[in-house]
Amino acid sequence: MNDAVTYESKDGIAVISINRPDRLNAIGPEVEAGLAKAWERLRDTEEDRVGILTSVGNKAFSAGKDMKSSAPPDYRSFTPGVGVLIEKPLIAAISGWCIGGAIVLTQMCDLCVATEDAKFTYPEAKMGFAGGMIASLAARIPLKVAMELMLLGEVIDARRAYEVGMVNRLVPPGQHLEEAMKLARRLADNAPLVMTMLKRFAAATVPQSPVEVAGHAWRENERVFRSHDFQEGLDSFAQKRNPMFKGN
Repeated sequence: MNDAVTYESKDGIAVISINRPDRLNAIGPEVEAGLAKAWERLRDTEEDRVGILTSVGNKAFSAGKDMKSSAPPDYRSFTPGVGVLIEKPLIAAISGWCIGGAIVLTQMCDLCVATEDAKFTYPEAKMGFAGGMIASLAARIPLKVAMELMLLGEVIDARRAYEVGMVNRLVPPGQHLEEAMKLARRLADNAPLVMTMLKRFAAATVPQSPVEVAGHAWRENERVFRSHDFQEGLDSFAQKRNPMFKGN
């Protein structure tokens, strides 16, 4: 982690928080790197069985892309389930504005808790850029609603988000993390193998956007290119000897 993203572990639950309230928790390179590390830690730890994704402050879960950064967002690296495969349950806990790429983060979570004053908007079509990961939203909520959100770039309030299935629980302002913790404690008591199996089956059932599919392929390629065997192949060729692969 870094200062832009924090990771708190307690009783089998990891609370991962975007920590840039002064920038409305906008997503820039530091947040991307922090989230990627957080997903890796959640994936690799045995103690934490459930993850909660939230942010510091109540004005915005996230304002989306940090417009002070000229770097394009790399959704492949920091989107859970794409850049890092997460087979543990994930809960998004949202307060205030959820804009642009922040919606991508929440749609990749399994459950979502939002405050009654939360607002969702995807303004990329109005601004001239988009990563494309958002397109799989069309498989997660009614198509016409997804297209309205993506193409018009208008605001959907929390009640509407709840009605169309973007949100599981609506709570009064300030109570989103408390409600998410209640759900997380229940999930942490469930059988991990069963939840993992069901999450895998659900992932295989829900259609994915082209960018999401490409992200999965990118992740597997990166795994090979960072492996001992990749380096061993290069070394053995240069040294004119037979390679000794280890499968890692």
